[in-house]
Parts: sequence; structure tokens; C-alpha cells
Amino acid sequence: MVIRDMTERDPALEPLDALIGTWATEATHPEFDGVVPGSMTLEWLDGGHFLIWRSRHEHELFPDSISVIGAPEAGDGLVMEYFDSRGVRRTYGVSLDDGVLRIWRDAPGFDQRFAATIAPDAFEGVFQLAETPGDWQDDLKVTYRRRD
Repeated sequence: MVIRDMTERDPALEPLDALIGTWATEATHPEFDGVVPGSMTLEWLDGGHFLIWRSRHEHELFPDSISVIGAPEAGDGLVMEYFDSRGVRRTYGVSLDDGVLRIWRDAPGFDQRFAATIAPDAFEGVFQLAETPGDWQDDLKVTYRRRD
């Protein structure tokens, strides 16, 4: 069994400081006409070892969610544990390198990925999915604008 020394903050978390705050969101989906407003709040759990990401949307077809990002139990990199109002739970990989936030999940029949180039006041990201390996389709597009 590997026990992590949790007194030192994982350096992979440092770039995520750029996301801390409250963001207004506007989401679109190929199967939905219109734009759905919402909000996203990112904050450090006391101690600074885990990032809490809360998302809310003003339409019942777009689930509210909470995610926790941190180092995995074993191995390198970061993981995100995702939970939403539909009862869905998923585990994703996460990175923020050279200003590009990436989130991904490899799951047979439902691969997912997200990419966004982070900017201080506003940025846009696109979630994609592949039901057949390598056949990526745009899924959810979200615009983020800093509120604080």
C-alpha cells in the first residue's frame, strides 16, 4: 500500500489556481435549441490539496454537478471525480498545461474529452464524445465569463 505525504501540495495542482472563482456560463448542445445560462464555482478545499468544481444550469436537461479534482491514489497526474443531479458518477483525467485545460475519459462506447484555452476573464470549451472509438462528435459547448 502506498501512502501519500499530504503535507506537500501536488505541483500539478498549481495551474488550477487560474480557475478559482465564480464564472457565469452559457451552454449549448447539438440536441437542444437555445443557450442555457448557468454558473460554475471553483474553490480549494481547506488545505489546498483538492479543487471543488460546482456547476449549475438553468434548464432541467442540463444536470447540475459537483466534481473534486486532485492527485490519484496511485500514479501521477490529476483525476476528477464527477457527480451530477441525474445520479451519474464518472472518473476523468485532468491536466492544465500551457494554458490548455483538458479533461478526458476512456470508457467503451462513451469516450469523452474536453479542451479549453484558459483566459483570465473569459474562455470557451467544447466537450466531445465518441460512441465509436475515434469518431469524435461535438457534444456540449460552454462559454465561461468571470464574475469575481
